[in-house]
Amino acid sequence: MEKHNVDMNPKHPSSSPDMDRNPSPPSSDDEEASPEDTIANTVFSKHWFFSTLTKLIETITEKEKAEADKETWDDLDEDMENDICKVWDMSMNEEVALFLMEFNAPEILLGAITRSKCSRLTEICIGILGNMACFQETCQVISSNEALGEVLLLLLCDTDPPTLLETTRLLLTCVFHAEVMSTWLERIKKRSTVRDNLCFIMSSSTNGDLLVKVGELVDKLFDVDEDLMIDWIKPGCKEPETPANDTEEDKPAVLGLIPSLLEAAKQLRHESPEGLDVYMHVLQLVTTVDEGILSLVQSPEDGKATWEFLYDLMCQDLCQPADPPLIVQEQKFILSSVLAVMSVMFTSQTGQEYTEIQNNLSLVGSLTQILDNLEICQRKSSNKPQDQDEAEDKGTEEDFHLNILKEVCCEFLSNIMSQLTKEIILEGLKLEHISEDKCLTAIRNLLPQYAASVKSFIVVLGEANESLTEALQKELSELIEES
Repeated sequence: MEKHNVDMNPKHPSSSPDMDRNPSPPSSDDEEASPEDTIANTVFSKHWFFSTLTKLIETITEKEKAEADKETWDDLDEDMENDICKVWDMSMNEEVALFLMEFNAPEILLGAITRSKCSRLTEICIGILGNMACFQETCQVISSNEALGEVLLLLLCDTDPPTLLETTRLLLTCVFHAEVMSTWLERIKKRSTVRDNLCFIMSSSTNGDLLVKVGELVDKLFDVDEDLMIDWIKPGCKEPETPANDTEEDKPAVLGLIPSLLEAAKQLRHESPEGLDVYMHVLQLVTTVDEGILSLVQSPEDGKATWEFLYDLMCQDLCQPADPPLIVQEQKFILSSVLAVMSVMFTSQTGQEYTEIQNNLSLVGSLTQILDNLEICQRKSSNKPQDQDEAEDKGTEEDFHLNILKEVCCEFLSNIMSQLTKEIILEGLKLEHISEDKCLTAIRNLLPQYAASVKSFIVVLGEANESLTEALQKELSELIEES
């Protein structure tokens, strides 16, 4: 699976434009900070950090007294916000992060988060922790704090998108650290609300950045823990607790995982190709286990919605005839995911009208188009001189992923070809989804592994169009001999 880049840069929507860059390093009260006051090899002042965090605690205490009756606090003082945003920026520096850890900043920030009634303050505090978590030592300290772990998981039900974004980013950063991954997986498994809250975000949010980050988190969790994925797929996932006297009708409906993934993918389809790629990979992971396939088979509505969305992607967005052949390089990951899911659904959803090949003939053209482009890429790659080791390694990695795409394409196409009847082939020829060139592309790539599908297709093709079959015979014989 591709490594996800974790964005460490905070955004300051309520700050001045100058705050979009790293601020000038604060020093102590003297014009030049003394060596004893600077943090390690930086020019940042220990005294300034101490003063800022102290002022943060004092500000929260003052707001608790002055706005005790309010559900939410007024905005932070501009100077206070700017100062803690500077802390947020500077916490990207590992030496600063280590100093903050020694200064017990995780506990201070936890206290600020639990007491805060200001979304912006909560967002910034979590953002600082998110930056600190990018480094191994500080991540271990943050992850070992049980109270902080519980608070972060509870914050997934917050209604503020920036707070949710920073919370999700922090969780994703921690899960990427192998040393603490199991700690977070154990916490997440104990809280069924994590699954429910993430499904709610995926199914209802219109915030693209948040949806991408949630998708990356779910993708990572499913990639490293199949049991967790199965628990989240099962229709019988724990429902939110309700009082004993509540009727079944009063219980909140449990959101399905697949419909939630689908809603997020639809939202990101035109907004974020990278985000769409992530959700297609999650969907592919879901269909690698029986429970995932069953969840589609047992719910015709979910299955149909999923198939129609993926089919539309193939027909409208991915690897179109007018695209250059090298498009398969750019789209190799999402194409592999989409086609893997469709292939599984095609072979599993027997009897479902929406997967019947006569309703999806354009897939033959799409699959042969991809295989044709892959052949062109392979020829260009083999003709390109590889003088450097780095270029060779990159070429090998690209070939590996393109080979995966080819394998997925061939398996799907062979299953389709084995179900083609005389009538369906005639319709395909009429609509130009089937042609001599496309047949040759298919046969070249399917032999020898899928010889049975090829032979059955040739027999049926002969019944549908004898002249086309005769035109293919010479090249077909050569291909069969070579295979």
